Amino acid sequence: MGSLPDENTWRFTAVLNRKIETGKLMNALGHMTVGLAGGYENPEKMCFLQYKDKDSGIHPNISHFPFIVLSANNSNQIRNIRIATLNSGIKFTDFTSTMTVGTSQEQMDTTNSTYETDLEYYGICMFGRTDEIKEITKKFSLFR
Repeated sequence: MGSLPDENTWRFTAVLNRKIETGKLMNALGHMTVGLAGGYENPEKMCFLQYKDKDSGIHPNISHFPFIVLSANNSNQIRNIRIATLNSGIKFTDFTSTMTVGTSQEQMDTTNSTYETDLEYYGICMFGRTDEIKEITKKFSLFR
């Protein structure tokens, strides 16, 4: 890969709704992370590395950039982050309670029939320049 970029210039950040059960949050985080990476138009920018152990085993596709997980008090805080990311152009995925019922088609139908203001956000996951993401997430603390 050559020389690596400064790992402090870009980051992944997830903000999770602490009112939601941990198992549901981990499911949402998985879906959001896969969606963000899979839908990113320039995955090379995410700088995935291939770690190799002494036995020549490969530990593939670990991001060079940090992945920070923060805690929100409620769905509205995540909604506000979503609005800020839309306004700033930061790439993101989010996950709502409508994405947990039945089949994928039923989830899409339920989401489609729910006003955005009525959606309960489980989380949001972003990838972008560290300074831009920190500006949006500065009032949130690490998820514990």
